[in-house]
Amino acid sequence: YDDGQGVTQDYKEAAKWYLKAAKQGYAKAQFNLGVKYDDGQGVTQDYKEAAKWYLKAAKQGYAKAQINLGFMFGKGTGVLQDSVVAHMWSNIAGANGSKLGAKNRAKIEKKMTPAQIAEAQKLAKECMKSKYKKCGQ
Repeated sequence: YDDGQGVTQDYKEAAKWYLKAAKQGYAKAQFNLGVKYDDGQGVTQDYKEAAKWYLKAAKQGYAKAQINLGFMFGKGTGVLQDSVVAHMWSNIAGANGSKLGAKNRAKIEKKMTPAQIAEAQKLAKECMKSKYKKCGQ
């Protein structure tokens, strides 16, 4: 339904199916549902709801969700602006192979103090070591 492959494209129907899969813990569906709320496609735009679903996917190691959380915390979209947490999620995404995550981390660092960078790196290590159970949220 999202892409209109074999059916008429219908974002509302796509969001319905993403929600069913997301509730079952499927990270890609959680991410896609976050995108729907982020963009307001098939659902009412709701940045807080987008962040909620991105966080669920990010805590399963889904790098795209980690990148989007980094952007949201960097800008304060749907969450309180927090450069340390933005750096943490971007750093984790980079560690999970995302070039965009690493690039975003470098951008954020330009606006941070050395102490903030050290704190963000510490949080990222704790988060990854705990298998995303202790991620500062």
